[in-house]
Amino acid sequence: MSSPPGRRARLSSPGAGRSSAAREALRRRLLGLIEGNRVMIFSKSYCPHSTRVKELFSSLGVACNILELDQVDDGANVQEVLSEITNQRTVPNIFVNKVHMGGCDRTFQAHQSGLLQKLLQEDSAYDYDLIVIGGGSGGLACAQEAAILGKKVMVLDFVVPSPQGTSWGLGGTCVNVGCIPKKLMHQAALLGQALRDARKFGWEYSQQVKHTWETMTEAIQNHIGSLNWGYRLSLREKAVAYVNSYGEFVEHHKIKVQQLEKGSPGKLKVVAKSTEGPETIEEIYNTVLLAIGRDSCTRKIGLEKIGVKINEKSGKIPVNDVEQTNVPYVYAVGDILEGKLELTPVAIQAGKLLARRLFAGRLEKCDYVNVPTTVFTPLEYGCCGLSEEKAIEMYKKENLEVYHTLFWPLEWTVAGRDNNTCYAKIICNKLDNYRVIGFHVLGPNAGEVTQGFAAAMKCGLTKQLLDDTIGIHPTCGEVFTTLEITKSSGLDITQKGC
Repeated sequence: MSSPPGRRARLSSPGAGRSSAAREALRRRLLGLIEGNRVMIFSKSYCPHSTRVKELFSSLGVACNILELDQVDDGANVQEVLSEITNQRTVPNIFVNKVHMGGCDRTFQAHQSGLLQKLLQEDSAYDYDLIVIGGGSGGLACAQEAAILGKKVMVLDFVVPSPQGTSWGLGGTCVNVGCIPKKLMHQAALLGQALRDARKFGWEYSQQVKHTWETMTEAIQNHIGSLNWGYRLSLREKAVAYVNSYGEFVEHHKIKVQQLEKGSPGKLKVVAKSTEGPETIEEIYNTVLLAIGRDSCTRKIGLEKIGVKINEKSGKIPVNDVEQTNVPYVYAVGDILEGKLELTPVAIQAGKLLARRLFAGRLEKCDYVNVPTTVFTPLEYGCCGLSEEKAIEMYKKENLEVYHTLFWPLEWTVAGRDNNTCYAKIICNKLDNYRVIGFHVLGPNAGEVTQGFAAAMKCGLTKQLLDDTIGIHPTCGEVFTTLEITKSSGLDITQKGC
């Protein structure tokens, strides 16, 4: 499959005026060269950096295949398609055993660290094409997509138990302690509010209504358990190997799996002082829960052994725009990414697209712009795009127009709820035809409302398009089709009726 050192590959070209079919054919040819050669170098004969790389492989006695882009008829198009595949526009562009090394500097860095030698020693007969550490939304999506594409895949997932021995099943934060239980408990709260509203709408009930926490938690846990089982079944159906063990890098391309012992809880003396008075509490506990967010679990999986860089303060992993870390064959998706959104749908999208780029020759990257999200508090908040503060920072205040209003949902009127609690706001860029760059709503079903407008924002929603849209009356989403008051006008936005 590989050629003697210095052998030049030739690539026939369908000629100028490339059709999309011809372009796709060229991409398949390039992927064929990458797949079919132990070392594949895309080069230019006059490039000094390319010469250095060739000399490096020659000194190592390594056979490589070289395509000189300045010596083929269609070199410019070859380089363009190659840049789409690799996100690198320069030469040399180097692959070793199908791993994209990058250019001259990264190849020499890999040689100095020993990574290049390790890759050259491999005969591509790995146990798996893809190993995923972490069975959360992004990892599972990537694993299943890769399996659908015919690759041999393993998922390693293990949740370190709490001192009390509490753990959870496959599915990650979202399924077990995040989105799913959060939304179900949110629904429980809404039902309680609906009971209070019901009498105002003529519903009479004499029996005292009470809530049983245990009944709710048992029902929610049962649902989560069914989801855990569903994920395991889905992996099994796609022939993905699932191991409930802790994964840790021990060297390049080698991962070990030392289910951790549960251990026993220690004792902690806790001293707490009230912020609203002089009261002080002092007790001994074996478990203390600090609800201050989540840490990235990246410091104990051996990343330092293979040179993967992390943010030492947060544990987050920096990646490029194709989710690739500084070690070419290691990628990261989901909540552990530095500077990206910690949202389940984002992780799922990124995981799927990563598998398609790695194993199906696809080019699509995850779009982290204008991602909608919701806070499921009893009064929901939904947003998409920029906050007003961030918009001012990016575009300057004088280039923005902010439209806003308080509103009173019709279902709140008879119930007698506050008529100036719900709020709608859009932020528009004056310099771009008043394009909506920020969408915010506080009110019932804000998540459902935001999801629809997010699609419109992806299509370039403007204030004029909102004005031209006929609303559904009476709904909360309708308010965005009738926004008139700008924040800069200082006019009153309180509501007196529906």
